[in-house]
Amino acid sequence: QVQLVESGGGLVQAGGSLRLSCAASGFSVAAMAWFRQAAGKERELVAGIRWNGRSIDYTDYADSVKGRFTISRDGAKNTGYLQMNNLKLEDAAVYRCAADERRLTTTRRNYAYWGQGTQVTVSS
Repeated sequence: QVQLVESGGGLVQAGGSLRLSCAASGFSVAAMAWFRQAAGKERELVAGIRWNGRSIDYTDYADSVKGRFTISRDGAKNTGYLQMNNLKLEDAAVYRCAADERRLTTTRRNYAYWGQGTQVTVSS
């Protein structure tokens, strides 16, 4: 059974950090991305990553998170992560991971599998 399960969301003060996890099962992840959607706003790409079986060969970040967020993965665990530092009020949203067994980039964003989302709330 194919499944993506996110965890790690929660409430954090502005300037704080959170690490989101996305555990995949039922397929081998070759590419993963994180998206977020705040209330009343469209979904936006946060970060994406791809690996070639040996190493990461592609990463992409939204301008708004560059230098603060880091996307990574643990191949042995078939899990991806989004480390979020120096969180800002505008980072509050539902974060969803997406993944695929194809080596996709974030350009077309046609990931086959999606998680259910995890809420990130940032307080002042």
